[in-house]
Amino acid sequence: MIETLTLDTTRESEFVDITADIKSIIAKRRVAEGLCIVYVPHTTAGVTINENADPTVKRDILKSLERLAPLHGDYHHSEGNSAAHIKSSLIGSSVNVLVSDSKPLLGTWQGIFFCEFDGPRSRRVLVQVIAAE
Repeated sequence: MIETLTLDTTRESEFVDITADIKSIIAKRRVAEGLCIVYVPHTTAGVTINENADPTVKRDILKSLERLAPLHGDYHHSEGNSAAHIKSSLIGSSVNVLVSDSKPLLGTWQGIFFCEFDGPRSRRVLVQVIAAE
């Protein structure tokens, strides 16, 4: 069964911590051991696992992505959001997380983040938890 998280982002670019939501979905599915797939079905957004203890890490990543793909670059895409497409491709549209004891196996400082690059918008995150055999 695929679960859907719905998010309303508030800024053009931002990281939204969805770790608690993912933990809740895993617990609800009652999968002791397995895999959790987190997928973003958008071409101008992504998902990543990174540090969630120090909020300046998110800021640093967003600033670095802005330097790599500035909002107003020499782009040809007519919608004006080429930078968002590039950032989405760099970050990626999915992450896999191992599940053990009905919890995601994340490192001490790790969190799961939805990455908005073309907001504010209403967005979806699809989550599937698969039990190990």
